[in-house]
Amino acid sequence: MAISEGDRLPGAHLVTMGEDGPVQVELAGHLQGRKVVIFGLPGAFTGTCSTAHLPSFIRTRDKFSDKGVDEVICLAVNDPFVMRAWAEITGADKADITMLSDAEASFTKAIGMDFTAPQVGMVDRSKRYAMLVEDGVVKVLMTETNPGVCDVSGGEALLEAI
Repeated sequence: MAISEGDRLPGAHLVTMGEDGPVQVELAGHLQGRKVVIFGLPGAFTGTCSTAHLPSFIRTRDKFSDKGVDEVICLAVNDPFVMRAWAEITGADKADITMLSDAEASFTKAIGMDFTAPQVGMVDRSKRYAMLVEDGVVKVLMTETNPGVCDVSGGEALLEAI
């Protein structure tokens, strides 16, 4: 069952890239006492993710800070090396967007946001969504019905909703 507004996010171990290589991030502890935006997408370097979804949060990052958001996290079912390269190429690293890898899709499956489309080479990928999370609880959740579209889950749409 998919996560809903008012639900607490499940515990998860995700990975980011540190200066010396991959670093484990225990999500529950990372979110404790904080106001965080998490947006999930099908994959780094893919069409709509690269042309619309990630750029919308790069454009709006400062506006989220103005609303008291401590961190903006991009989450994808990719390895942390790919996520770092994508951040460097797009400028997400300079925009202060945290890139988290859910390489095994365990978190994505636990929140019911997984999909598979083998005909386009995507297996156990993340649906496109954006959420505002306060102290680990989902306050606002916006989910796309089509993975190739970024209408309701972009940065501007989430800003309007919070």
